[in-house]
Amino acid sequence: MKQEFEVIKKPRLTLLNVVKELTPEQLNYIPSGYVNNLIWNLAHMISGQQGICYTRAGVPIVVEDKYYTPYRPETKPQGFINADDIAEVKELLISTIDKLEEDYHAGVFANYQPMTTRYGVTLSNIEEGIRFLPFHEGLHVGYIMALKRAVLEEMGKTV
Repeated sequence: MKQEFEVIKKPRLTLLNVVKELTPEQLNYIPSGYVNNLIWNLAHMISGQQGICYTRAGVPIVVEDKYYTPYRPETKPQGFINADDIAEVKELLISTIDKLEEDYHAGVFANYQPMTTRYGVTLSNIEEGIRFLPFHEGLHVGYIMALKRAVLEEMGKTV
């Protein structure tokens, strides 16, 4: 499973580089035609991983709830995310994958409850859940790239 964790971590590291120069205002901005923003998408990746892996196994999430519930599927940004919380989201993008790998090797996901995703994919065990994450996160990588372009165009700034 080492490769699976790298396939999750490396794109997250790339995303951190993509957004590193953006201000909190840019990360919170919702461009015309969009329903969410850059920071919501980054936090949603964390929330999704917590739900797909930890919640399905009946294991407590490893992040504060403020980085989980407000970013679940079918949610939208609810307010301005400040610089401290942005820094925490950026840190959690990597630390949650390290923790997932540690917990996986410790066997904490033994009671994984099967689920079928909104994309029709059935996840029967933690390995299938971990292998599904890059698909889900790949969608959000695309959203983040498009959102960044739209934010910079509408706010009239280049990074």
